Order: sequence, then C-alpha cells, then structure tokens
Amino acid sequence: MREIGKSFVQFFVSLKLTVVLLAISVLLVFFATLDQTNLGIWGIQHKWFQSFIVLQDVKGIPVPIFPGGYFVGGLLFFNLIAAHIYRFKFTWKKAGLLLTHFGLIILLVGELLSGLWQEEYHMRLDNGETKNYSESPHFDELAIVNASDPEWDDVVAIPAQLLKRGKTLQHPKLPFRVVVKDFYPNAQLQMRNQVPNAAPSPATAGFGPEIVATPLPVTYRQDERNLSTAYVELVGPQGSLGTWLVSTNIEQPQSFDYEGKTWRLVLRPERLYTHFTVQLVKFSHDRYAGTEIPKNFSSKVRLKTDDGHTDREVLIYMNNPLRFQGLTFYQSGFENNDRTSILQVVRNPSWLLPYVACLILFVGLTLHFGISLVAFASKRSRSLAVA
Repeated sequence: MREIGKSFVQFFVSLKLTVVLLAISVLLVFFATLDQTNLGIWGIQHKWFQSFIVLQDVKGIPVPIFPGGYFVGGLLFFNLIAAHIYRFKFTWKKAGLLLTHFGLIILLVGELLSGLWQEEYHMRLDNGETKNYSESPHFDELAIVNASDPEWDDVVAIPAQLLKRGKTLQHPKLPFRVVVKDFYPNAQLQMRNQVPNAAPSPATAGFGPEIVATPLPVTYRQDERNLSTAYVELVGPQGSLGTWLVSTNIEQPQSFDYEGKTWRLVLRPERLYTHFTVQLVKFSHDRYAGTEIPKNFSSKVRLKTDDGHTDREVLIYMNNPLRFQGLTFYQSGFENNDRTSILQVVRNPSWLLPYVACLILFVGLTLHFGISLVAFASKRSRSLAVA
C-alpha cells in the first residue's frame, strides 16, 4: 500500500507530467481551432475547454476523443500544488519562482470560476429607448405573464432546457399545468398556405393552427441563432385550455383569458432583469475620412437606479466599459443604420482574478530574474577580483 501511495505522489509531482500536460494543451488549442469552423467560438468553448472529456457525435453516439480543458487544467493545478509540497523548499532565492507558480495557480482557478460563473447577455437599444433587462444570445425561456394588473406584470419564466417532450411543469403562481407536447431546439416557421400537404398542426389556439414548424439541425455559427420552437398545452383543473405553438421567431405574445385574468404566452431569449435602467441617449459611429471603415463607435447612456440614488450619463466605447452592480457593459456592435446600439452585458464574479494573477506573475518573474541578475553580477565581481 505504501508503494502505491508513493507511486501516486511521484506521478503528480513529476516534471514529465507537466511537460505532457503542456503538450496536450497545445494540441487542445490546435484541434479546437480546426473545429471552430463547425461550432463557432461559443460552441468550441463548451465542447473543448469547459469540459472534462471532449465528446464527438458518431452516428448519434457520443464518443470520447480527447481530454477537455477542465481535465488538463485540473491536472496542471494539482501538479503545481504537489510539486511545491514535495519538491520545492522555500528559500529567498526561490521567492520569485514561488510567486510565479502561485500566480499560475490563481490564473487556473480564475479560468475555472469564469467558465462556471460567467454569464453573457446582449442589450439592444434604439435611440431614446430605455430598458431594465438584457437578453441571452444562447438560452431561451418560456414566459407566462399574468397581465391583469395595468401597473405591473407577474411573470413566470421557465428555462427552455426544461421544455422536453412529454414533460409536465407546474408552478405555484400558475393555476394550470404546462404540458410540453413537442420541442425543437431549432425550427423553420412557414404559413400553412405555403406548405402543400402539411400535416395537421398540434396547436389548437393562438397563431399555431396557421403555422407549420419544420425542425432544423442545431446551428453553431456565430452569425446565426437557433430558433427554439415548442408546442405546449395548458391544462387546468377542468381540463385542457388549448395547445399553443411558441417560438423565438414569434416575438408577439399570444393572449388568452382564464379565471377572469388575462394571460400572455411567449418563448423569448432568457432575460436578466436589473434594479436600474439604461437609456440610449446617443449612438455615435465615426469613420475614417473618405471611407466606410469604422474608426470608433460609442454609446452615451443614461444610468438610473430604481431608488433614485444614481442618475448620470456614461459614455461606453471600445476598451471603456461601464461597470455597475456586478455587471459590465461593453460596446459590442450596432445595427439598423446606426439607430440601434448593441451592448454586451457580462456578469462574472471572478473577473478580478486574472488581473491579480498577472500582477503576481509580473512581480514573481521580476523578482526571480532580479535575484538571478544580482547573484550573477556578484559572482562575476568576485571572479574579476580574484583575477
């Protein structure tokens, strides 16, 4: 048993393991870059870097093909920790090296936490428009809204990941159950009169009976978005209220009345609501003289909190984001002939760790080379003195 434990320790403290893991990391980046044409940046991150094992679909069967970023990074993390515990002894001459390794450890931990905690959203604002929410570019939700009160809406949001065929969902705020008849991660919608010999629609209410939904393969292209589509039946204590076709391609909510209340139903991008509003005061798109090449684009926004403590104008432009209440707003793009600004909204509680890690790395490397330089100069001076 002691020999097994010794072999286990030697494996984790081995310098050979470090070299192998670094080589695997290079191959991981190389293969992920090749696969980027198929999946796009977001798909690559989840498949290759934010996973323990990279799986490839082979005739409908997921087959492991390569260690993922979490696996390689985790082994590197334990390799560094074990090496310091069993191989390195602290001396002032090695202080810089120890600091450098400590910075690497923080960098690995920061990358792990960013992969687990970071959330990305988009906020599209027309000139003069005000919003208190941003929308996810990757995830959707089924919103069931009690719109009976003229002052406010009571919203129940069900993540699209829960919309699986045959599943029944119940929420305490809803007087009916949601039964998922079918769900397509991506689909094309066409009017029924444009599709000859189309099968009867499962929908019995709303827009659904006049629309044909055709499933499409999931797209991973960065310039395309999957149009999630579902058939959902609402069932009350007295029976079915009808079956609706909902899709992110249908932006207009569908309304119905039940128990004296007005309800709305819509499948939309997942929303992140805030306790403050952002109003687009002015969007500027500067170009180089005589060309259409963008020189700079920026958004002047008015930031106002619900409690009124904050009410100010902020200019957001490239490399100058707005940070407020744990969110970071970056100038991402524009559309609609410069009348619409697109802000990327990022929530990442661990955003400071990479900066701290880089600072520690800089101090560690400076200290290490400084100590080595002083030792070399001192040794050279002694040699010259003897000569």
